[in-house]
Amino acid sequence: MARHDASDLASRLGRQAEAVCKRYLAAGRRQGNYWQVGDVRNTPGKSMFVRLKDTAKGPAGKWTDAATGEHGDLLDVIRESLGLIDFADVAEEARLFLSMPPDPEPQLRQHARTPAPSGSAEAARRLVAMCQPIGGTLVEAYLHGRGITALHGCGSLRFHSRCYYRPDEHSPTETWPAMVAAVTDLADRITGAHRTWLAPDGSGKAPIDIQRKAMGDLLGHTVRFGLSSDVLAAGEGIESVLSAREVMPGMSAAAALSAAHLAAIQFHDALRRLYVVRDNDRAGDGARNTLIERANGVGVEAITLSPMLGDFNEDLRTYGRDALMAHIRVQLAPQDVARFMLLAA
Repeated sequence: MARHDASDLASRLGRQAEAVCKRYLAAGRRQGNYWQVGDVRNTPGKSMFVRLKDTAKGPAGKWTDAATGEHGDLLDVIRESLGLIDFADVAEEARLFLSMPPDPEPQLRQHARTPAPSGSAEAARRLVAMCQPIGGTLVEAYLHGRGITALHGCGSLRFHSRCYYRPDEHSPTETWPAMVAAVTDLADRITGAHRTWLAPDGSGKAPIDIQRKAMGDLLGHTVRFGLSSDVLAAGEGIESVLSAREVMPGMSAAAALSAAHLAAIQFHDALRRLYVVRDNDRAGDGARNTLIERANGVGVEAITLSPMLGDFNEDLRTYGRDALMAHIRVQLAPQDVARFMLLAA
């Protein structure tokens, strides 16, 4: 979706801000000139405020979450409350709400579509489009089995019930259920995908030789959790990053999928502090050192978060949530403890 299209849709939604909130943030309620709710994912509570009328402080539709520092417009509300990833899907939903005619471009592209090269960014985008949200699926069961229950802001994760698996070019193609993660750039465009094949009951990974594979344009890009903010926790594996986020649920996070890719992640202009969620091995040390040097070079404060064992998911499963919280708490900047661990306290 082009930037001017996004601005136009956000402005149109702002003119119907209260109706948007009633549909997508139904857990909240109106308080004066604001809609009050727990967060942009439609959690009950009172920390997020959506402006319902234009004021001197800003236009209608703008919102701020006082607990996390997140802010945005009503397109963000639609994206996060529905767990959408691609802006094209957000735009389509916004157009449906506004009773606008559909954008013809996606339809034209659909009719003219040709086979995507294997492993390409386009193939990754098509794979993600074939998947469904993780709620109530084997992906949710798999993550819960690893101690991960804080799944807000996880629209980048998807479920595919019969994802192709082929260990090499000489082997037959199999199908297994899979957790599919969308890899995106700083503009939220899908550039790649990561597959974790799962056991048929979701109790763990599938009993196959290669349990994970990535595809597409990955360098510099990440699997993102939560909205962009001035503080980010970035690590390698999805499960390790989500485990750290389990005890600091207000913080934006990103998984780079490997040590080499972690060292090369791109930084948002608004980023001021970066937590490096390192793995406890030589590759993790190298990624940490490179990332800290790059961050310091552009004026971003970098702080290392180190696990007790091999990674933070191993910590979570071995010692439990309370012990992990205590371990991470002393590694955070003091101002971030209340800001990001408040919901977990």
